[in-house]
Amino acid sequence: MTDPAVRRRRQALYLFFFVPGIAMSSWVTRTPDVRDRLGASTAEMGLILFGLSVGSMIGILCSGRFVERLGTRPVIVLGTVLIVAATIVIGAGSAASSPALVTAGLFLFGAGMGSGEVAVNVDGADVERLTGTPVLPTLHGCFSLGTVVGALAGMTATAVELPVHWHLAAITVAATGMLIHASRALPTGVGLSTRRRTADPAGHTDPAGHAAPQVWKDRKLLLIGAIVLAMALAEGAANDWLPLLMVDGHGLDATAGSLVYVGFAAAMTLGRFCGTFFLVRFGRATVLRASALSGALGLVLVIFSDNAAVAAASVLFWGLGASLGFPVALSAAGDSGPDQTARVSLVAVIGYVAFLVGPPALGFLGDHYGLRTAMLAVLVFVASAILLAPAADTRERAGATLDA
Repeated sequence: MTDPAVRRRRQALYLFFFVPGIAMSSWVTRTPDVRDRLGASTAEMGLILFGLSVGSMIGILCSGRFVERLGTRPVIVLGTVLIVAATIVIGAGSAASSPALVTAGLFLFGAGMGSGEVAVNVDGADVERLTGTPVLPTLHGCFSLGTVVGALAGMTATAVELPVHWHLAAITVAATGMLIHASRALPTGVGLSTRRRTADPAGHTDPAGHAAPQVWKDRKLLLIGAIVLAMALAEGAANDWLPLLMVDGHGLDATAGSLVYVGFAAAMTLGRFCGTFFLVRFGRATVLRASALSGALGLVLVIFSDNAAVAAASVLFWGLGASLGFPVALSAAGDSGPDQTARVSLVAVIGYVAFLVGPPALGFLGDHYGLRTAMLAVLVFVASAILLAPAADTRERAGATLDA
């Protein structure tokens, strides 16, 4: 039976995944409106989204060290505070028709997401250890559930022509309440204590000194990082561009484009909540290979089908395919050897390269060749994950060591 404190902690982590999801999809669904308010081209929107990528990379590079020194709780809370603050800044930038302010808001959002990424996954991995059951796919499912709720709110706000800044102000109020409630249930010092428990026999406990170089030399871990890179690009491309892709590439109106994004987010949610069932029975490699195949199929139909209805429906395959790549690969990285925090941090950094390079690169390609053609780059990466999937089998079954 699960200890009540652990149960409350797990429920708090659900909220810490849910809040970024609802905040992200709230402004993603309004990107056509924001683009029109700013008068930006596709390439210029790519540069604006670059603020999100830079903030994410800075946050993720700092997070591992902060977790080692402070534990997970303060890093998770700070990251969520930045996300909440960023939401209101993005809204203010839209109201003022200021590309610089929107970029600054996205930078804050990325810094919050990046800084909290390692901490919340390390805390989730610790809950897995305590409960003896896979937790990370469900936690990431809460992020996707948040994107569904946020996308539905965004679609409704778009349909009734509610100004972006009032919409995002309401999201900020709701997210603040959830942040205050969830922050009370997290224990202190988890990152450092977990780090010490997993230190190797030689005593390599300094992430800046001994552990990190050894982690970088781990070939299997780098292959896991390549899987994260490919699947994070598939998820990030949809988060950054899907509404605009459906509006500009398939001729849908802004409300319909938001509805398609709701479908993508719903498919992501379904895949993540059902993921534990398939992971326990078939193992990581099989699940990741099937996920990459599904994502590739969805991308092929979105890119090559001229039928808007077929393209919209195929987004469900895209979402299912992208759903498990990030959480499963992070879980694989965490139990691939000693120094769990360093390993999760490294793989997360590699994954965030997709968020750093993806938005401006896809924006540049989309401005010259169209967003549908630009998605061919995403398709190539996702197809490569099919071949790399066996690297994620750091244990024979997803739940094997947890059940031991």
